[in-house]
Amino acid sequence: MPNTPTLVPDVTLTVPQPRVPLARRAAAEFVGTAALVAVVVGSGIQATSLSSDVGVQLLANALASALGLGVLLFLLGPVSGAHLNPVVTLAEWWNVRHRRGHGVTTRDVGFYLAAQTSGAISGAVLADAMFGREIAAWSTQDKSAGHLLLAEVVATAGLVLLVLGLVRTDRLRYAPVVVSAYIGAAIWFTSSSSFANPAATVGRSFSDSFAGIGPASVPGFVAAQCLGAVSGLALAALVFGRPAGPDRR
Repeated sequence: MPNTPTLVPDVTLTVPQPRVPLARRAAAEFVGTAALVAVVVGSGIQATSLSSDVGVQLLANALASALGLGVLLFLLGPVSGAHLNPVVTLAEWWNVRHRRGHGVTTRDVGFYLAAQTSGAISGAVLADAMFGREIAAWSTQDKSAGHLLLAEVVATAGLVLLVLGLVRTDRLRYAPVVVSAYIGAAIWFTSSSSFANPAATVGRSFSDSFAGIGPASVPGFVAAQCLGAVSGLALAALVFGRPAGPDRR
């Protein structure tokens, strides 16, 4: 009878891994959010310089944004979770707030949000610098109309529902593909072109370009995104049930 190989279980999935230090996680959130906004703003600038067709411009911007986001989620996910977005950070914190040793802590949230916001501003400045444009020029694009705010509620609610759905069905490994696909689609199916990210919204106000947003429109967008995040949490509880309660150890 031929020898059969002994099947040794893969214990790497069951042995607890050391937690990445907060400084490195915050650095990953800064770098990742800066890169994401640089991709969004830079591709918008490039698109408008190469084509006068708004549809082509939006298509190029959406494609570059989705591809860039997917790469960043894949690269930085193992370090910080690659939130790159305050509403994702807050949704995760809310989802695991009663479970010790899981997800981001209350202390982590402050560092993540600061890293994401400063990273977004840096990314917008970098994009303008790469194309020889005026640095940190306030955007002149007014996005205060009610239908745009509604679109931001919808886009953000969908994003939070998607992320929590992946977590609660144990399919977060697919996030680089699924989340980037959603954002690429949402850029097209929402009238606001789906910012769905308070940090990126602040950062994009620093670039007077295709992907910018006027500073006066930022508070309304951020408020709509926060409302969307709450709606996404409620939808996740409705569809997937409430998250597990406190650990009893």
